[in-house]
Amino acid sequence: MCVTGLRARHAMNNLHLEIDRQHQGNTRLVEEPLPDLAVGQVRLQVERFALTANTVTYATTGDLLGYWDFYPSGTPGWGRVPAMGWAKVVESTRPEIPVGARYYGWYPMSRFVDIAAVPTLDGFRDDGPHRAAHAPVYRAFVATTNDPFYQSGTDAEDRHALLRGLFITGFLAEDFFADNDYFGARRVLVLSASSKTAIGFAQCATSRGGIEVIGVTSPGNLEFVRKLGCYHQTVTYDEIERLADDTDAVCIDMSGNGPVLGRVHERLGNRLKHSMAIGRSHHDAPPRAEGLAGPRPAFFFAPTQVKKRVQDWGPQGYQQRIASAVKQFVDASQGWLEVVHVAGLQEAASTWQTVRGGKVAPELGYIITPQ
Repeated sequence: MCVTGLRARHAMNNLHLEIDRQHQGNTRLVEEPLPDLAVGQVRLQVERFALTANTVTYATTGDLLGYWDFYPSGTPGWGRVPAMGWAKVVESTRPEIPVGARYYGWYPMSRFVDIAAVPTLDGFRDDGPHRAAHAPVYRAFVATTNDPFYQSGTDAEDRHALLRGLFITGFLAEDFFADNDYFGARRVLVLSASSKTAIGFAQCATSRGGIEVIGVTSPGNLEFVRKLGCYHQTVTYDEIERLADDTDAVCIDMSGNGPVLGRVHERLGNRLKHSMAIGRSHHDAPPRAEGLAGPRPAFFFAPTQVKKRVQDWGPQGYQQRIASAVKQFVDASQGWLEVVHVAGLQEAASTWQTVRGGKVAPELGYIITPQ
């Protein structure tokens, strides 16, 4: 086996931030030596990753959607949560994946990660047995040199780590509604309207036109949401019962707050034509009750819409549309998103508690540098 690159393990052990899978407020740091690379593996040094409410959602839905499988910890009861970010190759057994190459993708909250890499047209995919059952989009790592979304500069990379994946989810959710003519409704309620996915969804819906976009948020975030300019109306959770109930509507729920969603269903009843569940920004809120009025909430699985749109638009057409929309959203975020840098995984553990506790102002986005 030919291994290229510096032997990083001689200078530093690996370090992982792990989460208690059952009690996700509990964290620990695990240090371990870096092993020799196996044939077909590459070693990446994680440069930085985003820690957002969506990152926490990967933990809260980890058993349901298999996110814990991405980077197994090897210790029962503990897991490594994936996070969007950037990493560079420091060792490689793959000549097609050279040392020094940089990739955007889902990484563990760790210093280093070893991946069973198979080269692709734009980068590589993880072919490890723990990832084989997952959709290709969840296994892909894109080289900066082949990335149609790439915008150079540290600030742009930070914003892409924070926003790209969330915006694409919002874009696809809005595209799903439009593909179904908003189920005959001309009004959409967006729960947790200050979340980054919600903002992306709302900007897409407002740009499309013909849909009244109503943001539902907490009193503390009300002014922030109003100033965004992508909602036609903004109300607080306390005002749900004041919403007009004589007009058909659909709902997209980013909050995962069962009682709040239940009140929306109770208020609109059969006027609610589709109820989409897409996230869980309110991580400690009770789950929704069974037997809600109106339609049964349906979980939105973005890869299904990706597959459909790639078939409809072709791979290149899909990439072009998404890349253009992402760039517009990232550029516009300069007006409302402040990037906060956090150094070290010890501090990342504290940031995890802050984000998980819902204590982050919506205009802030945390970028973690593991080293």
